[in-house]
Amino acid sequence: MKTGLSSYSLSRAISAGEMDILTAIQWIAENGGQHVEIVPAGFTLTDNDALVKAIVAKAAAAGIAISSYTIGASFINKTDAEYEQEIERVKKEVDIAAALGVKLMRHDAASRPIPETTVESFEADLPKVAAACRSIADYAGQYGITTSVENHGYHFQSSERIQRLVLAVGRDNFRTTVDTGNFLCADEDPSVAVKNNIKYASMIHLKDFYRRAPEQDPGEGWFKSRAGYYLRGAIVGHGDINLPAILQIIKDSGYDGFLSIEFEGMEDCRLGSRIGMQNTLRFLSELK
Repeated sequence: MKTGLSSYSLSRAISAGEMDILTAIQWIAENGGQHVEIVPAGFTLTDNDALVKAIVAKAAAAGIAISSYTIGASFINKTDAEYEQEIERVKKEVDIAAALGVKLMRHDAASRPIPETTVESFEADLPKVAAACRSIADYAGQYGITTSVENHGYHFQSSERIQRLVLAVGRDNFRTTVDTGNFLCADEDPSVAVKNNIKYASMIHLKDFYRRAPEQDPGEGWFKSRAGYYLRGAIVGHGDINLPAILQIIKDSGYDGFLSIEFEGMEDCRLGSRIGMQNTLRFLSELK
């Protein structure tokens, strides 16, 4: 398995002008990362061929892989015309993934506010979301790219709902990016959820959270899960998720792809990212 960083982890520094995506790639390499996951937060690659080429060249010069291209998308709460436009927009993003030389791409699919994340709304949304993901996966097939969705956005977040989507799409090149932390947003035990979905994984996001009970309101900086538990992003290895046990599950499954640290805690993003990569490498060295 190759350990690296999602560029999203450094997005605060990129957005603040303290670094750009090219210096971020160099920073990742210098701090032990073996790959970078490109997430256009604080910059854009749309109609920006020069930057795409510069990213490819910079990663090669730094000696790290470009693992995946990750974007936002939504295929619900749209008119028929908007729905088709969104599918076509994401297909153009697939072209960017191909230009980056990646074989993995993650796009979002659907997000709803917590009160709307019912079983009824999931069942109603699933056919259109699956059809959109299938169309994009078929388009990505020409490049040998595997597309995926992440357990993200409250609505398509629990392991069973993600499995339902993968099976409904029914394409070998459509999988899931398994985020170790995000299952807590749907109040699912991360170890159990990872074990449920690891066989469908094309990519792993390593994320950690602090978790507190609904009656323990910690104040500023926290958000709520579907059931009202308080969550806050943590440095990988500092939070309440048993990441060594989860990494053992991942290893035992035979997964041998990319591990992408995704830091979104309150600490300085460079500090959180560096410690997270160091902890991940240490956890991996201690696996059975």
